[in-house]
Amino acid sequence: MSRNLLLLAGDGIGPEVTAQSRRVLDVLAIDGLDVAEGPFGGMSIDAHGTPLTDETQARALAADAVLLGAVGGPQWAGEAYGNRPEAGLLRLRAAMQVYANLRPARCFSALADASSLKRELVDGLDILFVRELVGGIYFGEPRGITVLANGEREGVNTQRYCESEIRRVAITAFELARGRSGRVCSVEKANVMESGLLWREVVQALRDELYADIDLSHMYADNCAMQLVKAPRQFDVILTDNLFGDLLSDLAAMSTGSLGMLPSAALGRAGAPGLYEPIHGSAPDIAGQGVANPCASILSLAMALRHSLGEVAAADRVEAAVEAALNAGARTRDLGGTLTTRAMGDAIIGQLA
Repeated sequence: MSRNLLLLAGDGIGPEVTAQSRRVLDVLAIDGLDVAEGPFGGMSIDAHGTPLTDETQARALAADAVLLGAVGGPQWAGEAYGNRPEAGLLRLRAAMQVYANLRPARCFSALADASSLKRELVDGLDILFVRELVGGIYFGEPRGITVLANGEREGVNTQRYCESEIRRVAITAFELARGRSGRVCSVEKANVMESGLLWREVVQALRDELYADIDLSHMYADNCAMQLVKAPRQFDVILTDNLFGDLLSDLAAMSTGSLGMLPSAALGRAGAPGLYEPIHGSAPDIAGQGVANPCASILSLAMALRHSLGEVAAADRVEAAVEAALNAGARTRDLGGTLTTRAMGDAIIGQLA
């Protein structure tokens, strides 16, 4: 069966880390997997005047999986807000309707001392964030900057969710929890936000209706941030909205040793293409130096193999190779080592071989 993977390397360190994922794919040599590349983000603006061309969007929708690098950089700061690289990413997510963002925060034992927290707090940490990705404050209307009658400017963003949007991402979290420890912590601000109150009510009702076997708890987002620093291993699956998921998963990333270690998957309805990307940004300050950590990109590829391409054994091999390379002492600069991006790729490919 033929399957298609589209690589959108993007900007900054995106092409550097994605190149290592492509090398891993070459070693895996998966039968029937066609790999193509396309323009995206700032580089697409330079070449085509838009961060997401109609052709790239069509190819993404026709693929089985899309692997992104990263987008953005100071050279595109002067673009109109709706034509910046990040706007292209939001449009792609909306077009693909990938509403469930899976962000694992796993601390490999070899990296426990690289964490900003004590080893005894993070060794063995394995949290899965399930973040709603195509709703909430990043997409809500009305939005924009307007001028008031007194001449003062006002910026508006709208936090909104409907029941069906909450329910579908909660189903994803509950189903994934069944394959883990069976625990879900739903995070919102029901004490001060009506959207958070609705979120809590819908999630609880769904659990009572279909998932009585799941141990569901609720937590305010500010308390969750504190608990992620105080006792992160208390969590297994964290279900939350677009804004809080963005913030809390990045906070948890530092417990794992580096933002460069964290992959992500964005999934929609069954059979639809998945969108995979490292959660780090384009890091323009180190772009072109060959020192970026490719692990998050390679682990994102593993998630694509597992969730969209039906290659579970290959995904297991890739994840095991990353762990083995770390156990053998392979480290890029962000992990306190000296390996280049390519050398880290070499170390992982060496374990694959």
